[in-house]
Amino acid sequence: MKVDSVKLLGRTYLLNDTLWFSFSGTGVEFCFKGKKCSFLLCSDSIYNEETHQARFAVYVNNNLVVDDVLDCPMKEVNVIDSDVETEAVIKLIKLSESSDSTMGIKEICCEESALISPTEVKNLKIEFIGDSITCGYGVDGTLEDTYSTHNENVTKAYAYLTAQALDADYSMVSFSGHGIISGYTDNGEKVAHQLVPAYYTKLGNSYGVFEGNIAPKEIGWDFAKFRPDIVVINLGTNDTSYARDNEERCMEYVQEYCNFLGTVRNYNPTAAIVCVLGLMGQELCPYVEKTVALYKEKTGDGNVYAFKLSEQIQENGVVVDYHPTYDSHKKASEEVVTFIQKEIMK
Repeated sequence: MKVDSVKLLGRTYLLNDTLWFSFSGTGVEFCFKGKKCSFLLCSDSIYNEETHQARFAVYVNNNLVVDDVLDCPMKEVNVIDSDVETEAVIKLIKLSESSDSTMGIKEICCEESALISPTEVKNLKIEFIGDSITCGYGVDGTLEDTYSTHNENVTKAYAYLTAQALDADYSMVSFSGHGIISGYTDNGEKVAHQLVPAYYTKLGNSYGVFEGNIAPKEIGWDFAKFRPDIVVINLGTNDTSYARDNEERCMEYVQEYCNFLGTVRNYNPTAAIVCVLGLMGQELCPYVEKTVALYKEKTGDGNVYAFKLSEQIQENGVVVDYHPTYDSHKKASEEVVTFIQKEIMK
């Protein structure tokens, strides 16, 4: 695949002419002029595990035309098949998250006379770092459903909606169940292997592997490929299950979060950093504020902010494992957009 003919969305990796991607929201976007266009997609080793298959969508002029999963090693997806020449913006997005599976574009197929070119780079770039909330966990399901990539949809989550509302290019680093000091726990025991900071500098982390043996966590990310103006971090919901009301654990969260802010700043020296929390519980919100205050005191860095999201309300309902509905995500996005416009873009 020729990557110079498309705009890359999120963290992608070209390997043996196949463009691989792992994180939620990753993919490609391009301007097309021609009669026929299709994608030749390839799966990783997870294609035969139904609840973990990579889910993806294709849009033509922002209209959804394909919503599917990779349930076989190779799949051709038809996008445009016309007798007359068509001009359109085509976008392919991975809807499901990195942890479950990855996917690749082997080829964009079209007639020889067709023209493909990258869409324009937007003036604003935002990186989102988070957990299941950022991934859109369960948003296409109901409370009675169990988690599956088939009901996960990043395009209905607050982060993607925020990028759309601000007309921004985006990149996402998000893993369900992960945190700063602990992943989600139902017994109070620390889950130390589910930490977002461990994979922030990587292409991803997944059960699936590229080309049979290459894991996304083995591939370092080149931060020069995407320089965000704003970084939005939403981490702490899973840490809450471990920290609870234990002050020592809460302060461990503060210290490790402060360290992570140092890492984020190191790779994004000019970005505004916004630390948000609260959509699925507000117990650690005061400690997010303490984190930002401590980081500012230690570094003198004034371009870091704390912002408390409104907690989801009963009227908007809940979906799989009590995660936010699209309506709750939309409200959270509106709050983040307003904050960014007032405090950062003023």
